[in-house]
Amino acid sequence: MNDADVGKQVQQMVRFILQEAEEKASEITVAAEEEFNIEKLQLVELEKKRVRTDYERKEKQVNVRRKIEYSTELGAARIKVLQAQDDVVAGMKASAGEALVRITKDVSAYKKVLKALIVQSLLRLREPSLVLRCREADRGLVESVLEAAKKEYAEKAKVNLPKVIIDGKVYLPPQKLARDAHGPSCSGGVVLASQDGKIVCENTLDARLDVSFRQKLPEIRKKLSSQQKS
Repeated sequence: MNDADVGKQVQQMVRFILQEAEEKASEITVAAEEEFNIEKLQLVELEKKRVRTDYERKEKQVNVRRKIEYSTELGAARIKVLQAQDDVVAGMKASAGEALVRITKDVSAYKKVLKALIVQSLLRLREPSLVLRCREADRGLVESVLEAAKKEYAEKAKVNLPKVIIDGKVYLPPQKLARDAHGPSCSGGVVLASQDGKIVCENTLDARLDVSFRQKLPEIRKKLSSQQKS
């Protein structure tokens, strides 16, 4: 092999090496680009996931805050409604109390009420001997209906006439002169007790009013709620 052939062989080898190097470099470049693109996509997806997670977290916080605010507003509204209902009920009770007081001003009507209250108390206690307490202002009216009340009780209960002593030392407190007045008061009525004081029947107008309102309160509140909804 002469020098010319050797030169050709060398050139061929150089070209082959260069071509192989270029192909390898191209493969490396493509692989690097693919790896870069994959890594870039991964980073983008991670960032998207982070943004979505952050958004969901903030959205949950907003929803929780809204629910808390709604619950607070709803609770405050309910309190206002209940307060308004309480005010209406208190006003109704005060009006009813004033109506009872007006009855005590009508002597004829009040005497019938006192007699009925005494008979009712006697029927509840069914004691042969009792003590009766009333307001000092009502003593005369009570004395005027007591015998008739005892007879009515005896007929209904089919017993002998009971012995009823009007307490002349301890009277029920007088009527409240002003709505905002303090201290004990009594609008009228009677309190009967056994001789030993162990059994007591409080049948004052105030006690009857309290009992009536306790019984009617659910119905009253139901009507008030239905009116507010409509």
